[in-house]
Amino acid sequence: MAGLTPTSPRPTEIKLHQKSRELEIHFDDGAEFRFSCEFLRVYSPSAEVRGHGPGQEVLQIGKKNIDITAIDPVGSYAVKLVFSDGHDTGLYSWDYFYDLGKNQESYWKTYLARMEQSGASRD
Repeated sequence: MAGLTPTSPRPTEIKLHQKSRELEIHFDDGAEFRFSCEFLRVYSPSAEVRGHGPGQEVLQIGKKNIDITAIDPVGSYAVKLVFSDGHDTGLYSWDYFYDLGKNQESYWKTYLARMEQSGASRD
């Protein structure tokens, strides 16, 4: 995925819905995405989740009822999400959010398939 460029979509609004456990993001190109806290946690861009190279991803289990407890800005290009399990090392760039939004359905199916293959639980 390419890095942030002057023409990259930028968020115009980021809203956390605590009851539904969803993060809503509106971009300046008109795109709008809603992510479950669980989805954002299991797709954290941190090394703890993604590993240090292809094939080193760590399957995140038991994250169904996770919450986002804080959203901290990082410069003008990203936010750090703090989750209720203490995880806070992923920096979510605007490009990363946009990619997650555009590919959310396929990423979610991949996650569920990996959970099933490993016999793990979301609970």
